[in-house]
Parts: sequence; C-alpha cells; structure tokens
Amino acid sequence: MAATQVIRSEWTKIRSVASTMWTLSLAVVVTIALGMLISALSRHEFDHMSRGDRLSFDPTFISFAGMTLGQLAMIVFGVLVVSNEYSTGMIRTSLAAVPQRGAFLFSKIAVAAGLCLAVGLVTSFVTFFLGQAMLGSHRASIGDSGVLRAVVGGGLYMTLIAVFSMGMATMLRSPMLSLGILMPFFFLISNILGNVSATKKIGRYLPDQAGSRIMQVVTPINDDTPYGPWGGLAIMALWVVAALAAGYVLLKRRDA
Repeated sequence: MAATQVIRSEWTKIRSVASTMWTLSLAVVVTIALGMLISALSRHEFDHMSRGDRLSFDPTFISFAGMTLGQLAMIVFGVLVVSNEYSTGMIRTSLAAVPQRGAFLFSKIAVAAGLCLAVGLVTSFVTFFLGQAMLGSHRASIGDSGVLRAVVGGGLYMTLIAVFSMGMATMLRSPMLSLGILMPFFFLISNILGNVSATKKIGRYLPDQAGSRIMQVVTPINDDTPYGPWGGLAIMALWVVAALAAGYVLLKRRDA
C-alpha cells in the first residue's frame, strides 16, 4: 500500500472513532477553562502575595495552569489512537493490509501528531489570550520577551505528551494497562518526585517536568534547574523518541 494511502487510512480511523475526537475536544476545553479560572484567581490574589512570589510571578505560565489536566486528556487520546485496534482485534487486519510495520506505525504517529500539533497550537494561543484577559493589569503581551516561545511551546508540549503516550501504548497494547501506568505516573508520581527535596533532582528530568519548562517565561527565585526552556523540551523529546523506538522494536518482533 502506498504511503499516501496508509496516511489517508490512519486519518479515517482517527476521525471515525468518536472516543478519540471527544477526548481531544476535552483536552481543549479543560486546558482553556482551567487556565482562565486560575488566571482570574491569581489576579485577585496578587495584592496579597509576598515579595518573593511577586518577583516569581509568571503571567504566561499561569495561563497554562489548565495544562495539568489537559495533558491527561492528551494521554488518553494518544493511548486510544494506538490501542483501539488491539482491543477490537482490528490490528490483524491493519497489519495484513500494511505488512511493513514501520510504515504502519509511523504513519499512525504522523497523522495523530499532526492533528495534536494543530489542536495544541490553537489551544495554546487561545489559552494564553483568554488567560491574560483574566489577569487584567498583571497580564503579559505576546510581544514580550520569551512569551511567543512559551505559547508555541505549549502546543509542542501537548503534542509530545500525546506522542509519548502512543509509544507507550504500542509497547503495552492494552488501553487499560497503558492508562493504568501513564495516569498515575504523570498525575501522582511525577508530582511527588518533583516536590520532595530528596528526589527533586530526579523529578526534573521526567518528561512532563522537563517539557513544561518551555512554557515558563519568568524563572522562579532560587531555581537551580540546570537546563533552559529548549533544553527541557529536548529532554522531553528524548523520552518520546525512546518510547517510539521501544514500541517499534516490540511491534516488529511479536505477533499481532
């Protein structure tokens, strides 16, 4: 099957499954709504903040507060894109139609990642502008130093989270197992490791903590993180490449 046919087929699969499109829509709504709420609350709390908190105040990053929950929806989307075929048994038909497993996997990844990037960038820009509107006089401008990078980075971050989940789902095959590992990892384990002093230096190299650095404009006081915004995104990209590589190797070696 020609590459264009494989890509067209993968696009049809994604848009024809209601759960994947609803999950992607949920990521958009949650990210924007929660970002607006946190931004509005931060505006009212600003006058009561300590001097140190005001110096560390990052209006751009605050508008992305909804990304914490929005990324969970992106994880579900990434898992469903891959594992739906395993749970329904359609994977045998797909691999029979496209015996080149590398072409099959990376066509699926390319289509889903392209969709995530488009949705992520739109979500990121809308989240930023609505969040800044909620912040009032404390808002940042898209033309301020580092802000455009952070906003574009928000879309890249959402995309990489979804693609990482696709790689993990390719390895694990089961949607329940994939979500059972990824959800606690990002929602609990990563936060715990990043906030406990004994493990903080380890936590900062996890994909979500490293990648979220791209959305920061103001460096918090006493922050000793040894990498910058693009360095953090590069660390996250390495995690994604490792997950995809492992998924590809397992897909090549085992039966459907």
